[in-house]
Amino acid sequence: MATLSYAARDSRTMLRRNLKKALRYPSLTLTVVIMPVMMLLLFNYAFGTALGSGIGASAAGGGAYIDYLAPGIILMAATSGALTTAISVCMDKTEGIVNRFRTMPVSRASFLTGHVVGSLIQTMASIALVVAVALLVGFRPDATLVEWLAAVGLLALLTLALTWLAAGIGLVAKNPETASNIPMPLTFLPFLGSAIVPTESMPTALRWFAEYQPFTPIIDTLRGLWLGTEIGSSAVVGLAWCVGLTLVGYVWARRTFKTGAKR
Repeated sequence: MATLSYAARDSRTMLRRNLKKALRYPSLTLTVVIMPVMMLLLFNYAFGTALGSGIGASAAGGGAYIDYLAPGIILMAATSGALTTAISVCMDKTEGIVNRFRTMPVSRASFLTGHVVGSLIQTMASIALVVAVALLVGFRPDATLVEWLAAVGLLALLTLALTWLAAGIGLVAKNPETASNIPMPLTFLPFLGSAIVPTESMPTALRWFAEYQPFTPIIDTLRGLWLGTEIGSSAVVGLAWCVGLTLVGYVWARRTFKTGAKR
């Protein structure tokens, strides 16, 4: 019981440290917001009329193209958060702070826990800002309170999964530049799903990839919760992807951190 108490105390200390660090480096947090907002404005105002007429109002739940677009772009904010986590963990590793912690009477689990929980808080705050921008430019969900809570919970679970994966990336990356480049495909993977257009409009090979990659069922579930479109099995598949990625990322990050401690 005492071990768990010490681990919780050290994790809170690490969490406070990482939140203070985020305040000192606001550019990392702004990156999570700026990229999705830019994509939202670009696709809505530059391509919205053409894409909206192409997919039809039914695909957007009977509304404008912004209603179809927003869920995928909001999810992009979650994927962008992985960049900041990988960079932050790698900075601690390359600056020698990790080795210093290893020589101190600090719970080994607290370092990763502080980073993951801190990044989860930052990313969810960034997602809230992207949602606010989407509402300002015309996104009009008709979800109930329960559906909003379900959507937020799904985004939080996805963010947790990607954050654990990013923590592992930060531990294996040689420098912060590499750590920022490795998760980059995650940021744009939603575009190869149903974020911009329905998968039915894609060529056969790309359609197969889009339908079986992790983000498409999550986007479709968010769209269904917010706009009332058909969800089908997407919710179960999306949750399975989130849980699976969380377990993989957690095991990989913890094992990588322990392996580094033995060197």
